[in-house]
Amino acid sequence: MVLDPPLAHPLVGRLAVIGVGLIGSSILRAAAARKLAGTLVAYDGAEAVRARTLELGLADIVAQTPADAVADADIIILCVPVGAMATVAEAIAPYVKPGAIVSDVGSVKGAVLSALRAHLPTSVHVIPGHPVAGTEYSGPDAGFATLFQNRWSILTPPEGADEGAVARLAELWTAMGANVETMTPEHHDLVLAITSHVPHLIAYNIVGTAADLEEVTQSEVIKFSAGGFRDFTRIAASDPTMWRDVFLNNREAVIEVLGRFTEDLIALQRAIRWEQGETLFDLFTRTRAIRRSIIEIGQETAAPDFGRERE
Repeated sequence: MVLDPPLAHPLVGRLAVIGVGLIGSSILRAAAARKLAGTLVAYDGAEAVRARTLELGLADIVAQTPADAVADADIIILCVPVGAMATVAEAIAPYVKPGAIVSDVGSVKGAVLSALRAHLPTSVHVIPGHPVAGTEYSGPDAGFATLFQNRWSILTPPEGADEGAVARLAELWTAMGANVETMTPEHHDLVLAITSHVPHLIAYNIVGTAADLEEVTQSEVIKFSAGGFRDFTRIAASDPTMWRDVFLNNREAVIEVLGRFTEDLIALQRAIRWEQGETLFDLFTRTRAIRRSIIEIGQETAAPDFGRERE
């Protein structure tokens, strides 16, 4: 998978990325590879990460303070855990120029919109976003320029948002290879609860259950891991801080989906207990079709996942 050639003229004069983890460093790499910004600025709260960002040459400027990072920036993308959004917004608020676009990459949108609007001036265009892409790795070394290729980036502009600002942000994501869709923050949070948040919660739970099962030793769990369990461990290896914040900030939607999941799980338990083979077969047939549909639209490959090199 390769990026399109660099642009003849940058889309953004000055692009600032706050937080240089997997997503932030991937944005920097993609923007640099395609020359999407006249000046790329990076900032991270950890001194070691700033030093590594400078060493990797991920940005034209590695700022030492949030104020320096956002000064004169046209677009600012906050790549920090959802729980840190309010703190970061408060720190940059006095230094963001009027007319700048402030967005983010968090997988919860309702809470983020509230946090950003509470601290940023009304002269700023607040347009939350969420690139539905990632791996279980984190840090500035984990990113790669093609992370967003043929993935969805969801924008959740608030009611009354400036259409030109939304279009400009969408253009930036499209230039990084993403497919862009807009929806309300509330709808986003419900969709992601079922497609991402609850699956992660299930993965964390089942890996924890396996580790705690007294009749099976931890060495056996590791040694005899079959494909399904390996997939769960990959998901359960995701950043703990990020996912703690996701569940706390999208708790209503997660609890709603968990309730439905619990009901369906009890029905599945009943089908197994009473040997209702037809019920099981029908469910497995429907779920198999969903997997095939995901592959057909290019959001996954049919290749075995275990040990697969990232695309």
